[in-house]
Order: sequence, then C-alpha cells, then structure tokens
Amino acid sequence: MDSNQIRTTFLEFFKGKEHLIVPSAPMIVKNDPTLMFTNAGMNQFKDLFLGNSPVRHKRVADSQKCLRVSGKHNDLEEVGHDTYHHTMFEMLGNWSFGDYFKKEAISWAWELLVEVYGLPKDRIYATIFEGSPEEGIDRDNEAYTYWKQFLPEDHILLGNKHDNFWEMGDTGPCGPCSEIHFDLRDDAERAKLDGRELVNAGHHLVIEIWNLVFMQFNRKANGQLEPLPAQHVDTGMGFERLCMVLQGKQSNYDTDVFQPTIQRLAAMAGKTYGKDAKADIAMRVIADHLRAIAFSIADGQLPSNVKAGYVIRRILRRAVRYGYTYLGFNEPFICKLVEGLVQQMGDQFPELRAQQDLITKVIAEEESAFLRTLATGINLMDGVIAKAKEAGKDTISGSDAFLLYDTYGFPIDLIELIAHENGMKVDGDAFSKELQKQKERSRNAAAVDTDDWVELFPISESKFVGYDSLEADVRISRYRRVKTKNKTYYQLVFDQTPFYGNSGGQVGDQGILESDGGTVRVTDTQKENNLTVHIVENLPEDITATFHAVVDKQLRDASANNHSATHLMHKALRTVLGTHVEQKGSLVTPEYLRFDFSHFQKVTDEQIREVERLVNHDIRANFPLEERRDCPIDEARTLGAMMLFGEKYGDRVRVVKYGDSVELCGGTHVSATGNIGLFKIVGESAISAGVRRIEAVTGLAAEQFVYGLEDLLRAVQKHLNNPSIEQAVRRLIEENAEMSHQIEQVTQERIAALTQAFAKAVVEEEGMHLIARQISANSDVIKGIAFGLRPMFADLVFVGGTTVGEKVSLTVMLGEEIVAQGINASQVIREAAKEINGGGGGQPFFATAGGKNADGLDNAILKAVELIRAGISADGE
Repeated sequence: MDSNQIRTTFLEFFKGKEHLIVPSAPMIVKNDPTLMFTNAGMNQFKDLFLGNSPVRHKRVADSQKCLRVSGKHNDLEEVGHDTYHHTMFEMLGNWSFGDYFKKEAISWAWELLVEVYGLPKDRIYATIFEGSPEEGIDRDNEAYTYWKQFLPEDHILLGNKHDNFWEMGDTGPCGPCSEIHFDLRDDAERAKLDGRELVNAGHHLVIEIWNLVFMQFNRKANGQLEPLPAQHVDTGMGFERLCMVLQGKQSNYDTDVFQPTIQRLAAMAGKTYGKDAKADIAMRVIADHLRAIAFSIADGQLPSNVKAGYVIRRILRRAVRYGYTYLGFNEPFICKLVEGLVQQMGDQFPELRAQQDLITKVIAEEESAFLRTLATGINLMDGVIAKAKEAGKDTISGSDAFLLYDTYGFPIDLIELIAHENGMKVDGDAFSKELQKQKERSRNAAAVDTDDWVELFPISESKFVGYDSLEADVRISRYRRVKTKNKTYYQLVFDQTPFYGNSGGQVGDQGILESDGGTVRVTDTQKENNLTVHIVENLPEDITATFHAVVDKQLRDASANNHSATHLMHKALRTVLGTHVEQKGSLVTPEYLRFDFSHFQKVTDEQIREVERLVNHDIRANFPLEERRDCPIDEARTLGAMMLFGEKYGDRVRVVKYGDSVELCGGTHVSATGNIGLFKIVGESAISAGVRRIEAVTGLAAEQFVYGLEDLLRAVQKHLNNPSIEQAVRRLIEENAEMSHQIEQVTQERIAALTQAFAKAVVEEEGMHLIARQISANSDVIKGIAFGLRPMFADLVFVGGTTVGEKVSLTVMLGEEIVAQGINASQVIREAAKEINGGGGGQPFFATAGGKNADGLDNAILKAVELIRAGISADGE
C-alpha cells in the first residue's frame, strides 16, 4: 500500500464499525490558553472528555495533523537525526465517548493490524499499565484479559506510569493505556534477542505504533484523581510509523510520505540521498519541516516573532540553515518544494491546494530574509572570533554566543560549527545558563497560579443568550481564583450569560453583576474549553445568589458596528482586489477593527477609496441582519457562506448575512447595516510576506476621525496663511529645493576653500604628507576635503575628527603609495575608534567611524597616526 491507501484503509475500517469520519482539526489551536498547537489527536475532542460540550456522535475516527515542537513534547533537535522523530505528523485515531471501552478497542486494533493490514502476529507486543499503589490504581487486568485472546503471555508486558498512564497535561482527563509495539528487525537479530527485551528501550526497530488510551480519571489541580462520569477511548496510531511498517522500511523517511520530497531536494542540490550522512540529515530535516511550515500557513499561522508564529519561523529557519550549511543553497529553495507537497497531500488536505500560492510566497520571503540574517550572523561571528583570539582565548564566551542566538537569531549549532572550523569552541555551559535565565524571566513574567474550579452545580455548557438580550438573570455554576505576578482575580461560569466571550477576533464583553449584596464589575469575558468565563476582581458576597447580569451596551454596540463592518469590508476587498483575498486574522474592539488578509502588494489609495465607497454604500442600503443560528454545515455551503481555512466548524453553524455578504460567524452584529453609520479606513500596511493589514473605524469613532482631519487641515491652512493648501505647499517645496541647491553650492565652495588651505598646511614627514587635526565642520564636509586632497598627494595621510552635538566622528584617507605599503584605513580606524567608544570601517584607502566620547577624539587621532607611522616604518625596514 502507498501512504494514501494506508490512510484510507484505516478510515474505511472504522467507518465500517459505525464511526463518523471527521476531518482533521486545524494544527493551530484557537480559544484554548493551554495550547498553541494541536499536539495529539485528542485535542479537538478535549471539550467532550471534560464534559464541556454535548456528545453528538459517540464513535468517531480521523487522521489528525499534529505538531510537537514546544513544551514537554519538544523533539525538534532530534528531527532528521534519527529515523522516526518529526515536527508535524499525522495521528490516526478512533474514539469512543461513553460508548465502547477496552474490549472493543483491543479487538478492533488486532483485527485491523493483523487481518486487514496483514501484519505478522509474532512481531506484535502489547503493554498494559502495571498499576500505581501510591495513587490507589490496580494493574490493568481488564486489558490483560482481552489481550490474552490474541497474544501469548510473553508478548503482553507490564509498563510503568511513564509509559502506560496517559495524561493530557498537569490536569484533566487521563487513564491507563495499552501500547502496541512492532519488531521490525530481521529474523537473525530476533533470534539473538527476544523483542520483549527491547520494547520501550529506545531501539529504532522495535517501535510503538499504536496507543490505546482508556480515559477513566480526571486529574485535579491538587494532583488527586477522581473517576470520570463516563469512560472514553482515545487511540492514536502514528501514520508515518505505520507506513514504515507496512512498506517494509527501517526509517519513516524511506517511505513514500517523505521520499518524493527528499528526491526532489537531492536533485536540486546535486546530491544522492544515502551517500553523505550530513547531507542526508539535512534532507530529512527539510522534508520534515516543509510539512510543518506549509500546513501551519495553510491553517492561518504565519511566521512571526511571537508565540506560535515564532515557533513556525524557528522551524523554517532551521530548515534553511541545514540547506545553507550542508546542501549549498544560497538562495530560497524550500518554496520550490511546495508544489510537490501539494500534489502529494492536497487531496486529503484541500487547504494545502487552496493556499498553495500564499504558502509558496510566504516561505520564499522568509527564506530570503533569513539568508540575509545568516550572512550578517557570519560577519558577526568573524568579529566575535577575532575578539577572542586577540585576547588569547580559544573559546567563545556563553554571553557572546547567547547574544548572537537571542538578538540576531543565529542558531547555536551553527555558532558551534563555525567556531569549530576556526579551531575554537563555545562555552556551552555558560550559554545554557544564559538561556535558562531568559526562560526563567519569561516564565516569571507569565506565571499564573490557578486554583481548582469550585463547582456549585454542574452544567454541560454555558448557554449564550446575548444575541437577543443584553441582560439576564444568572447563577454561578463554578468559580476559581487566579493569581498572576501583578494581580489576583476570579473566573466565574454562569448557567447562562448575555456576555460574549472573546472569540472569532471579537473581544469579550464588559458589564456588571447586580444582586442584593451589591454590584460586581465584569472586566472581561473569555472563552475557554467551550465555557464562557467571566473575569471579576472580587467574588460576590453571596456566590449562591441569583444575579442580574448586564452587558455594557455602549461597548457592545461599538463592537457590533465594527464586526459587521468587517464582514462588509471582506466582501468589498474581494470585489476590488480579487477572490484570492482570504481572511488571515482579525481583531474587533469597541474602538476599531483590524483585518489581515492575503494580498501580495500594497493596496493603492484608489483601491482603499473604492473599498470605503462599497462598504458605505452597503451601510446606506441598510441591509437587515438575516441570521441562521443552527444551520447545517452543508446548507451553509449551499448559501455560499464564506468559510475560512484554519477554522474548525461543527455540524451546525451560525450564518450571518447582509445583502450579498454571507459568512459563518459566532460574533455579535448590528440588526441592520445602517446602524454602523460611517466606515473609514485609517491604515494599511504589510505584516508579513503576502499578508496585508487594514485598520478601520466606524460610527462615532469614524466621525471623530473625520473631524480630526478637518481640524488638521484648518490648522495647516492657518499656518500657511493661504486658502489653497495645495498651492501653498507646492510653493514651499519649490522654495525648499532652491534653498537646498544654494546650500549645496555654498558647501562645495567651502570644501574647495578648505581643501586649498589644508594643502598649504600639510606637514611633510618621511614617507608621507600628513594632516591630522580636529576640524570645525560636519562629517560630509570633512569627507569632501579628504577626497579633494587625495589627488594632490600620492603619500597622503589625512586624519580628521569632528564633534557635532553628542556625535563624534573620525575620518581616515590614505594616498595610493600608503595603501600600496599594506596599510589599511579600515583596520586603522577600527582600532582608533575605541578611543571614542565607537566603531566603523570602510575601504583600504578611506574609512569612517562614529562614537560617543568627545573627550577621546584627540587620542583617537593620535592613535590613528601612530598606527600608520608604525606601518610605514615596518615597510621601510
């Protein structure tokens, strides 16, 4: 079977077992503060396990794209160096939500692996949880009993808590698991040593391929376990490892999941895969990282310098660096591999094909930028190495290495490689300490101490009534205290709420809770695990009371104006710029709206004006809100609703329609577009390759923006003392140009006069004509003097310094004969500039430097002259 057949066979098998086949959730996680990326197949079902969402389908199967490059699952540095670690991977899984349990999960796993895929029974091993007396958990005898129906006892092994007790995180659903391992070794190796000795021992050919997790418990914040109200099955089978087993390979990278990319890469580099260990590692790294980068961009996460975007940028840069160092790529190359990946995986994951152009262009731009960074970093490394050698050291300090790594984005392993090539090493321990300090600073800044939820009465979900009313009588279902470095606050969950929780780009509502005990202010509302969480600074006096919740109407209306305007603008952008425009992010606040979208060039002033015209036309048309709150997803597609890649939609969705604008959206909106009043774009910019950002205001904020422009024009008109601003500005520009021309003439005349004066004042010494002094002129004038003097004296040595304000500058010009003696102005000035606490450089005959220490300028001039004299003297000897 090829990889696509292997995946299809898995899904069809469980479809035959009455499982609903669901698409992969986006790899980028939204509305979950505990995760940046989907790192396990169960992430998209977390709310079902926690009881925060109702179970609509008790049996589900899928192939989930996952990314593990942060937190405790960070294997990034292993990727490419071994046969099985990956950043992005697929997890095949079947799920039971309170339906079947261990018996069916084990028997179906055996049926698929042995009877359908045809794996040999004698190479299969299963592990079960040995129990944990300290936590009061017995050995998993139930799983053992079911495995005995298929495997001999010596193929059923006991596993400890690390290997056979699965936990989602520090808190949450968890339970014993049963791993399925496969022995890929040849018969001779198997005869020497039984495979049971190598299970979970790190052998690359005795590997875990499937994990059957039996969720029975919930881990509380205090570490205690409590039984879940319903038992669930969560299984995960590594797709890449399964392909390796079924295709008879000994490395994931030898399967057809990766080989097409590797072979294209080898051809581009003029290499043969399998001939050079370092080149092979580089090709594996790039083939793996390509998938992670492409799928992340397709799911809406662009490379950036913060959070998830920084992780993606780091993965991309790691791939670029391997190609640069070991495959000789000095120009963008990863972007050229995207087309092949789309051909290979685009049918299973249509978001790849739909976003191919964006993925290609974003990667190309990121590659170009980092290749420039690499060139800069190598120059910086040269300076660091030179400094260390001058000090008689053979080690680059940890602080210097960390500066290159942290400030300039230079990978530590490349720092070590370049150091090694120069006969040096890096103080790795000191670097690690610097890195740990940075992590501790970040951790302390973001440290959050969260108590367990205190549940007053259970609810499966918090009903949102805010579409119809800004007020409601509510009761607190659960609450908890949260303590950060700077403050302590409380989170409340109600049985129902009129408050909109931050999601879909729209910020959360604010308002108040009223009761006989007084008023509590709600400062923010968030969505977490499908629950609406209300932030308050203090707990109400009586938390069991019934409260009257009131949303701040002014803020809600302003947010609704901006959110509805975002929909109208999205449609207008597609009309004006083209249907390639796709939303890549948004922010809706009461003050303004921000909209990020795919487009590869600046939006012109004319196009901005046309977008504004179309949106304001739709506002004046006063289109009423046509809303479908519980619309089947297929019906929404029929209606032509805009669906965004990177969003996970359920079976039933909310459709928001104004005229021709139809989108899926859970946000709050105006009852008719006329309520928006006025729409005005206030900014347009680029935020990354292929992605633009528009900021706009509506209603009162738009009105105030226009007033501000009018006030500015009146003020300018007053200062110009002319009713025609355009005419007055044109006259100012012409006068400024004429004045600049006159200043330039005066400057050139001054340079000529000073050049003649210095030519007469030159001091003739043995081997040179010397001018060394401070000059009362700016650095441009001094440069002109130096270039004027050079043709006059073949043995010229000109050293001039000046101070303008706090800025100190130094200039060195050498004649042809001086340069011919091997004296380099750039080297001279680099040493002399230390006296003014500065630095600089240039060419062998001309160099400049800047600094901050005016008191050291005379010493800098003297030092430059001494260095030149010493060079002339050495040449003469």
